Amino acid sequence: MRMTLDGLCDAAGWEKAHVKLPCFDVKAMREATEKNPVWIHFGAGNIFRGFLAVLQQRLLEQGLEKCGIIAAETFDYDIIDRIYEPYDNLTMMVSLCPDGSMEKEIVAGVAEGVKADTGDEKAFAELKRMFASPSLQLISFTITEKGYALTDLKGNALPVFQNDAENGPGAARHAMSVVTALLLERYRTCRAPLAVVSMDNCSRNGEKLKNSIVTVAKEWEKRGHVSPDFVEWLTDETTISFPWTMIDKITPRPAKEVEEALAGAGIEDMAPIVTGRNTYIAPFVNAETPQYLVVEDRFPNGRPAFEKAGVYMTDRETVNRTERMKVTTCLNPLHTALAVYGCLLGYDRISAEMNDPDLKRLVEIIGYDEGMPVVTHPGIIDPMDFIREVIEKRLPNPFIPDMPQRIATDTSQKIPVRFGETIKAYLEAGRTGREGEPGVPDVRSLTAIPLVLAGWLRYLLAVDDEGKPMQLSSDPMLEKLQGQLAGITPGMPESADGKLEPILSNPILFGTDLTEAGLAPKIEKMFSGLLAGPGAVRRTLHGYISGTF
Repeated sequence: MRMTLDGLCDAAGWEKAHVKLPCFDVKAMREATEKNPVWIHFGAGNIFRGFLAVLQQRLLEQGLEKCGIIAAETFDYDIIDRIYEPYDNLTMMVSLCPDGSMEKEIVAGVAEGVKADTGDEKAFAELKRMFASPSLQLISFTITEKGYALTDLKGNALPVFQNDAENGPGAARHAMSVVTALLLERYRTCRAPLAVVSMDNCSRNGEKLKNSIVTVAKEWEKRGHVSPDFVEWLTDETTISFPWTMIDKITPRPAKEVEEALAGAGIEDMAPIVTGRNTYIAPFVNAETPQYLVVEDRFPNGRPAFEKAGVYMTDRETVNRTERMKVTTCLNPLHTALAVYGCLLGYDRISAEMNDPDLKRLVEIIGYDEGMPVVTHPGIIDPMDFIREVIEKRLPNPFIPDMPQRIATDTSQKIPVRFGETIKAYLEAGRTGREGEPGVPDVRSLTAIPLVLAGWLRYLLAVDDEGKPMQLSSDPMLEKLQGQLAGITPGMPESADGKLEPILSNPILFGTDLTEAGLAPKIEKMFSGLLAGPGAVRRTLHGYISGTF
């Protein structure tokens, strides 16, 4: 059996393979989408295929929607050529249950896959046609936080954005410039309202998205590429809204076990590929079953009935509190802690790390002991229930093939929010006179969070706890940080003397100056301990977590 529209006709074969098929008219859905598009999504990767496309499938199954999603890829066009087109825009969704079972479903919530490439005349003309349609209600994004960045960490314009600013909408290359050019097409044609929705895993994502798009538009206005009226239309949130959201679902890279299980069930051509941009992706998505999506309900042109598919529709403040709960306390900091120490200690599965008493205790202290005193209750999800599910069910699930090496990607971009916000909350408690009250101790009493920061710096030396060279995950700050750590040698703690201050005092990296916060001496001491030869990472980790240091 092959996962194509023609292949779906073999209903008996799919039933025998225990694969759920779409229970709506896919052809009719695609015809309706062609005539009156409702939703375009930028970022055609796993979180989209394994979560958002499934949400739309649920609405289609209930008869609440007639149209599917148009998936627009802004970065890796091989995904469209090699994952979408050969499979008629279908995805095999494999949910990995804690009992080891797999729930398999073919997802047909995507009507079309298209390249968001101004250099592809035909594809871009199709996108412009869709943006000119008054029926379009929302565009959304999962392009990662760095997809919104127009400048480097020093505030200098990225070369691609600089070229876009000079060359104007017709030659846009950066994702934010491409989208702004498409919004310009909408302005020049129907001028209908639209919701522009970031669904990326970052705090205040709607604000980040709006700032980037408006910045592009203003740079074009300065150079005469667009009129001031376009910028005014774009910044009027009664016309163009930028709702905030919180998303949570772990969709790791395709697992060999899943590929083999699908082949064993008689399903052909499910092998992963590596694209020209080094994306490791498969015709299937494997993911955990828990999922959360919280969305600010501001859609000036209407919206799908998301709440009927399990989405929390609420106000901006509730979204912000929910995001802060997850990103600064209940999930993301735990992930980063496991990523850093998992790599150093030779782990290749997050679930295996949760069987390590030291690592399990590390994330418990970060979440329960150090995070909970300053967490904000969002009102719709209880933080303690959420974190218990993470620590007791989600992270230990042995059937989720997530790797610390994957999570360690771009750690420098994650540290300021995942740990810096908690540190700032402790500092703010001190400034407002709450410091020392029950539940809000002195910031200098933190142990696990500083230990993760020290562990990250030790990780950047690219030597594991056995003293062997270690491959580091990609990070935009990697070269600079390794340059600042040059001369520091595992096995020689004294080689670090006086060398961490420029890093620890950088508020961009940590969200605050750790020297002013009073945490630098503790981190330097921990880092020195982590350097003391083979086995030092384990000894230092155990010592601080057990309270013997």
